[in-house]
Order: sequence, then C-alpha cells, then structure tokens
Amino acid sequence: MYSEEKKCAVYVIGHRNPDTDSVVSAAAYMTLKRSLGMAECQAARAGKINPQTEYIFNRFKVPVPEYIPDLIPKVGYYISEDTQTVDENTSLWAAVAKMEESNSKVLPVVDSAGKYHSLLHYNAFAQNILKILNPEKEASILTSISLLRQTLNAQPIVAGDSDELFRCSILVAAAQFETFKQYLHIQPPENTVVITGDRSDIQEYCIENNVRALVISTGSVIEKRLREKAEKRNIPVLISPYDTSSTALLIVYSTPVSTMADTTVKTVRPTDTVRKIRPLIAASPSRCLPVADDSDRIIGILSESDLLREPNIGVILVDHNEITQSVEGVENYTIFEVIDHHRLGNFSTRNPITFINKPVGATSTIITTMFRESRVPIPRDIASILLAGILSDTLALQSTTTTEADREMAEFLSNITNLDIDKLWADILSAASNIGSRSAAELIHQDMKDYTESGFIFSVSQIEVETPYQLVARKEEFLAELEIDRRSRKELFCALMVTDITELTSLLLVSADKPFSHVISFPRQEDSVYILRDIVSRKKQLIPLLSELVGKFADE
Repeated sequence: MYSEEKKCAVYVIGHRNPDTDSVVSAAAYMTLKRSLGMAECQAARAGKINPQTEYIFNRFKVPVPEYIPDLIPKVGYYISEDTQTVDENTSLWAAVAKMEESNSKVLPVVDSAGKYHSLLHYNAFAQNILKILNPEKEASILTSISLLRQTLNAQPIVAGDSDELFRCSILVAAAQFETFKQYLHIQPPENTVVITGDRSDIQEYCIENNVRALVISTGSVIEKRLREKAEKRNIPVLISPYDTSSTALLIVYSTPVSTMADTTVKTVRPTDTVRKIRPLIAASPSRCLPVADDSDRIIGILSESDLLREPNIGVILVDHNEITQSVEGVENYTIFEVIDHHRLGNFSTRNPITFINKPVGATSTIITTMFRESRVPIPRDIASILLAGILSDTLALQSTTTTEADREMAEFLSNITNLDIDKLWADILSAASNIGSRSAAELIHQDMKDYTESGFIFSVSQIEVETPYQLVARKEEFLAELEIDRRSRKELFCALMVTDITELTSLLLVSADKPFSHVISFPRQEDSVYILRDIVSRKKQLIPLLSELVGKFADE
C-alpha cells in the first residue's frame, strides 16, 4: 500500500468547522481502511464538533476523531522513530561505537532519569578530545575503575571502588626506574593512573605510593605478593590485553560520554513548527537537533536533511475537495484520496490519486456504498453514525440534494442497526435544537465555509433549526458578528443561512460591502435578512445563486 511505501500515518480528515457528515465520514472511512489492512489510518477533525455531532457520537459510543487544529509543518512530522540514546555515564568508547553501528552522526546523552542531558557529535568530540591530547598541557581525564575495565576489556585483579568517578592524569612507565620515580611525583600519585608492563619494581613502587590505579599492559600478570600488597592498600589493578600505546589511547576513551558531549544544543518539541526551528538547526554544529517530549525524554532526532524528505504523514480528505476549506497547512503533504459529494474546486495534486466525487446528499452515503462494494461488514456502531450522517446532511432525506442512493443506503443502515429513521431524526433534532444559550460567534463558526468566485472571497454559515424566529430575534447580534468576520477576513460578504427543517425553507442574514448589497436579488424580509423559499441546501441551491450574483457584481 502507498502508506507502507511512505512509512507514514494517514489522517482521514474532513473540512474546517466540521458538520456531522464530515466527522462521521472520517470515523467511518478510517474503520473501512483499517479493515482493508491500513492500520496507520487515523480519523481526525479540523474543528470543534457541534452539539448534534457530539450527541450522535456519544449515543453510539464511538470515539470522536482526534482534533487537529492545523497541519502546518511541525518537527514531529519529519523525525525518525528509531533514535538511540546513551546514558551520561557510558564510556566515550562505547558511545562512539554505538554511533558507528547506527551510522549516526549524533547521539543524545541522557541522565539517570532518562532525560536529555547533552548531544554527542563529532565536532564536540574533536574539540574536547584535543584538549586532553594537547602535548603542551598535562593530560587529565574523568573516569572510573568500572569504565577503565569496560573500555580496556581488562581483567580486574584488585577492583577497588568500581563506579566512583575520579579525575586523574595518565603516566606511561616507559623510562628507567629512577627516572620514572621522578615523573610519578610531578603530580600527586593518588591522582595518577600508571600504565606499565611486566616490571615488578615499577609495579611495587606504584602500589607503595598509593597511585589511583595500576594498569598492566600486554596481558602481563602481577606477582602474588604484589597483588596482596595492592589489596591491603586498596589499589585497583587491571590487566589490559592491549600493548602499552593502545592501552594509553583507550584510557582516554574511558571518560564518561557526558564530558565530551555538547551541552549547548537544546531540545525542540515535536509540536514546534519547522519555521521556528530552522534558525536553530542552522546554528547547530552538527545541523541536527534532539527532539524531546514535555518530560524532556528523547523521542527523535531532526536533521537538516530530514526537512528535504517527505514528511511522515499523509492525508485523505473526506466531505470536501477545496483546499480553502481544508485544515490549514494540508497543501504541504501528500493527499492520497478524496471522498466527496460537493462541487469541484480548484484542486490539484502532484501524483495521481483516488478521487471519488458523487452527486449524492451525503459523503456518508458514499462510504456506506464503499463498505458494501468492498464486502466489508459494517460494525453496528459505525453503521449507526453513518445513518445519522446521511439524515443530517439530507434533512432526513427531505433535502433537494437527496438521491435514490441516499434513500437506499439509509434504509440499508436502518435495517442492520434496527434504528427507526423518523425516531432517530427526532432525537437528533432534539439534541441540536438547544441553541438559545450559545453565542452568535459559536453558532456562526460551527459550520462556516469559504468560497472564491471571480476573484472575490465570501463565506456562508448554516444553522438548522426547527423554528428560525428565535435566531431572527437576535438578528443584530448575528449581523454584528458577521461584520466582524467580514472585515477581519477581508471578504466581500459573510452570510448565515438559517434553515427551517420543519417548513424546509431558509432565511439568509448577510453582512456585505454596500455596493454588493445592491445586487442581492432575494426577497427581503427586513434589513440584511432575506427569504430563501424552498431552499435548504447550501451547496446545491444557495451557492450557485450566490456565485451568479458575485459574477454579475464582478462584471459591473
């Protein structure tokens, strides 16, 4: 499947300010796709659900699709999922080996609680290792007997305080005995790790002078009497299998990785926008940033090259096909499918896609048909919300957009759910009719759609009520909110369609530029309120009329 090739999550999502059909379609189509093997499909919504939709999902105990306010490119859409980390007390040698094994140029370092500490990258490693290997300065490293043993693959003879970290200098006993004694006392012996071969005189002198640790190279053994003397003084003694030069080099790499990592590189969050973090990634020495959750635990790495790849999400659009009506930022991602029943907008994709657009009353009708064509049984809870979706978008099969396919699918769903269509519709109306306590802004924005015609932008909201008088009484409140929206969005007009689902007619409240108000030809009930006799469908009846008016206005 395409999603496996892309290795991405696929959001099934409806339009902004979603109505019931939009949210139901997302949930139902996700169920169908998962039944067909697309486990990565996730139902989503691009706005707050209205009371009608909330009632339907609660009644049939179906989880409401995840709310996604926007799809503006974010860090989480580009990070890899297999990022490794390393504990701050791990040896530098083991950490570098881990980077090589994973073919990674960075490695996040975490503390004992698993939270981000620093970032190991080759720039930081080179700078810090040069400080240790600088021949003009006394070499000093932080290590422990345990780290020395692990890095050298050493055989412990006397273990000492295994995990205690200490800072020490390294002295290779390559000189004659008398010269070595002078070198040993340049620094306090208790802060010195001595590397020697099978020279018992040097070994004994080191033990008697309480060096911090004695490392015997080339696998040489120590005399029993010297071992006993070291045990009494608690002087750690390790036998390295490597020659002296290799042992000296490896001891440098026994330092904890935290001493070599870059603490100046800070984490970013998966919710941070790509625009926000671009300057940070450009300033990062490795051109990489660690990504952490709210608990500061690493969940991924973002590199500059990651931003050049396809994001790890894709989308399937349901109940709309116009980008202006889709969730913000959707144009940044691959659109795999469109399932819709509205007019075609100015829609294009980079690649061929599945595009299903049928002249039916509801997208829920299309998805029910797809279940049947795929020979996939519809779970009863999904069948129930699909029936509600059809009834909602067709006004209980009474809208002029209703087709024979809508009636057939509604009857099919009614039979398999044992739900009476009239009773279910009455329950839905009852749940959605309590609008008196809701603000004008909330009611207008719950189902608002934007349109473009002849270079002009306008929006139309729709509310379905059993009687429009309660809303008309609040006309001034609604017109004021429409005017705020019109000015802020710089639109030609903003309108609210109040549909009487009992009489199957509507009223239209319009806030418009004065020149456009003069071309509105609908019968006027009062100022800014127009009568739409026998018009209940926004998409099929009202929008064509409004588009014609806008076209005439543009020609004047």
